[in-house]
Amino acid sequence: MPPLPTTADPLDHRPDAGAPTNPSGTRRVTRRSLREAADAAAEPARADLEQAAPATGAPGRRATPDVPQPSRSTRRSRRAAVSEAPTRPVVDVDVVVIGAGQAGLSAAYHLHKAGLVPVGDRGWQDAEATFVVLDDALAPGGAWQHRPPGMRVSDAHGVHDLPGMPLLVPDPAESAAHAVPYYFAQYEEAFGLHVQRPVAVTRVEDEDADEAPAGGRRLVVTSHLVDSPGEEVLWRARGLVNASGTWRKPFWPTYPGRAAFRGRQLHSRDVLDPGALADGHVVVVGGGTSAAQLLLALADVTTTTWVTRRPPAWRDGQLTPELGRAAVALVDERTRAGLPPGSIVSVTGLPLTDAYRAGIDAGVLRARPAFSRIVPDGVVWDDPVPPPVPAAEPFDGVVPGLGAWVGGDAHVAARTLVWATGYRPALDHLAPLRLRGPRGGIVMDGTRVAADPRLHLVGYGPSASTVGANRAGRDAVRELLGHLALR
Repeated sequence: MPPLPTTADPLDHRPDAGAPTNPSGTRRVTRRSLREAADAAAEPARADLEQAAPATGAPGRRATPDVPQPSRSTRRSRRAAVSEAPTRPVVDVDVVVIGAGQAGLSAAYHLHKAGLVPVGDRGWQDAEATFVVLDDALAPGGAWQHRPPGMRVSDAHGVHDLPGMPLLVPDPAESAAHAVPYYFAQYEEAFGLHVQRPVAVTRVEDEDADEAPAGGRRLVVTSHLVDSPGEEVLWRARGLVNASGTWRKPFWPTYPGRAAFRGRQLHSRDVLDPGALADGHVVVVGGGTSAAQLLLALADVTTTTWVTRRPPAWRDGQLTPELGRAAVALVDERTRAGLPPGSIVSVTGLPLTDAYRAGIDAGVLRARPAFSRIVPDGVVWDDPVPPPVPAAEPFDGVVPGLGAWVGGDAHVAARTLVWATGYRPALDHLAPLRLRGPRGGIVMDGTRVAADPRLHLVGYGPSASTVGANRAGRDAVRELLGHLALR
């Protein structure tokens, strides 16, 4: 059964359109080819089932012992053909990967390397073990394609090689929003991963117990083309690697008076051109890298106020592997306890680059504590005198006192509030599985959901950094294939 369309023009129904192909030469799968293959497969599949049924002629009954059982590939094609509704074909695979960012591509690479065949590859229908990668973006690149065009590769934190293919950028001043997606596209093509896009996954659930094979219940992944939500495809999988990331779920905190503000409010991910905010004072809320970079960019076009929940922890020198491992261990401890994962940056602090030093000296990167409320024309502090800075976490290199809060006026008028307040894991499609525990998070054992060895979350918690995502993709595949007895 062919998969979902993979092209930007999936509805080419011209009689003379011919058989479209991918750049690698394999036949491109489209909605039309999906239906044609289903029609071609349905009649012989039904005939086979009638022949295998008992003399009563009851369709779908278990074959009698003297009838040879079909091969695994035949079972797959029969299930796909006879269970298909016109807009809800069912495709059986061994592993579904959701998301084609850094973590998802790493997992796909290791699945392919282990011998699993991606959906869309030549002959995948007859392969012993298969996987599919579903991505809801129009093009390769993960969240990188949505970064501000002005962010250079040299400015971007965490641009790491994907496994098996180095990232070569001739000019460090090139836009990361262009260079990294181009690299991802090359990677997908070089390793023949056949990412299915733009495909949105709406829910993941257990299949009905009475439909489960002897090997155990499978996961049913409901998906559809982004521009055709009414035409769904169901993927039945023995295992799942979720790499949906966080980009599509920006966090907007609740503050008193926020609805009364008359200016504009934006999340930092939506600020692609700082020059568009040059029409008035900007209050930037958030203590991470995105806030610091945005403040430096805004300093060229307007005035700003920086507001943080905790005093900025500036770290002198590079993040060493030892500090990185210590930070990852702290986040891992939270996810193993079923708590929502914290960010790596909140543990390690901000690096004192030359640009950040200059911003601190200029007063641009001097933060104020959280305001008391928002008013129609700005923000207000009931007590404009900042509290003393608490002791910094005992990480090597954190400069004590440098990030101390500063005071200011009790009222600051603003045209724009920018919420650089991070993201939350985009896991709504997993809600039917009821994974969240009473402490607000999912209890994890490494990348594996502790309660279900079929499920792995990569790019979640300790693997949210790009270097951690590479390792998580490898570890998740190794453990999942061991559980499924596919290695």
